[in-house]
Amino acid sequence: MTELPTFPIRRQEPGVLPAEYETLRERGIGRVTLPTGKLAWMVVRPEYARLVLSDPRFSSDKLRPDFPKLTPSALNKLKYCAPFMINLDGPAHMEKKRSILQEFAPRALAKMRPLMRAATSEKIDALLERGEKPVDLVSELSFPVAWRLQEMVLGIPAAELHEMRDNVRNLLLSSEDEEEAMAARLNGHAMDVLKEKANNLGDDMMSRLIMRERDEHGEVDWFRLAPMMLANAQGIHNSVATMISLGVLTLLNHPQERVTLLADPDRLTIAVEEMLRFFSVNDGTPMRLATEDVLIGDTLVKAGDGLALPMFPVNRDPAVCPHPNRLDLMREEPVKHLAFGHGPHRCPANRMVPDLLEIVYTMLFERIPTLALAVPESELTYKYHSIQAFGPAEMPITW
Repeated sequence: MTELPTFPIRRQEPGVLPAEYETLRERGIGRVTLPTGKLAWMVVRPEYARLVLSDPRFSSDKLRPDFPKLTPSALNKLKYCAPFMINLDGPAHMEKKRSILQEFAPRALAKMRPLMRAATSEKIDALLERGEKPVDLVSELSFPVAWRLQEMVLGIPAAELHEMRDNVRNLLLSSEDEEEAMAARLNGHAMDVLKEKANNLGDDMMSRLIMRERDEHGEVDWFRLAPMMLANAQGIHNSVATMISLGVLTLLNHPQERVTLLADPDRLTIAVEEMLRFFSVNDGTPMRLATEDVLIGDTLVKAGDGLALPMFPVNRDPAVCPHPNRLDLMREEPVKHLAFGHGPHRCPANRMVPDLLEIVYTMLFERIPTLALAVPESELTYKYHSIQAFGPAEMPITW
């Protein structure tokens, strides 16, 4: 009997699709074993992924008893928190999502771009002011810019966001004896930060959510509001930082294309989408639970079955674009990839993140045109930043 692949399937280097994914390419869906020992379906065909991510018969509620888990008990500890938007289904999910969509609308992005440029310029200044080279791009530019983006969107200081991230991790990793105390620390700190924010309202997401709560309910339910901030504190910084590093590495490796792309913003926009598709840096999510029997292709997925939908192999399917395993920075049209998901739970930052990447790539190479790796590329090492985003552990650069 053939041994089933274990999900998540770990990468060894960016851009190289593990062979285990290709074994399911023809059928588009197949069984995998989760770290808990339970079985789940893994979906690698775009058509099937779009179905699962948009069909209400597949639930995102991680507190359901049969929900597929990558660790035995971590998700159960979320019971101590108010519901997170990403874990809700149907109207409850859309109610919360609608409350933040304006933060990612075209008008909001137009206001955000000058702030992104200023933040990027500040971090590049810090690079140039260092007296020693080489400099690690990952720790000195990629992550600082990504954290600054979250800080600007939420209106919460980065130090508080770091503490929230650590508190969430400590809760998920806590023992049964520790979990209530860890949850109290997490919720208490988050609510304290929100109350402080309420006394210093600004032009940012959390200020507007606080004001909306007051307008609609007369007072703020701090416990209920906390997950909107906590989710974003976990949020996208790992993915954004990883894509900054991988994008810079890619442009260093393609000097002729780089000149063309940096001189033509429209082409750069397409190239950024191509890099997002090709690298699809997140592993491990999304997951879903079938609440009814559903036929996917010729495979019957039964109620209670878990599903894993890794976007890396999905975005490497020939249905997504010609020559999907080739990174083509000079594609003429943007590829309709699923790097940000699909359906009701699609990441609302699907335009903000590419905008930031374009700004960082353009400003970095304009400010430091002689930028180069300080070590042979073969000496770079890679790791998972959190359980999901796979990219360079360090990336020494010089100029």
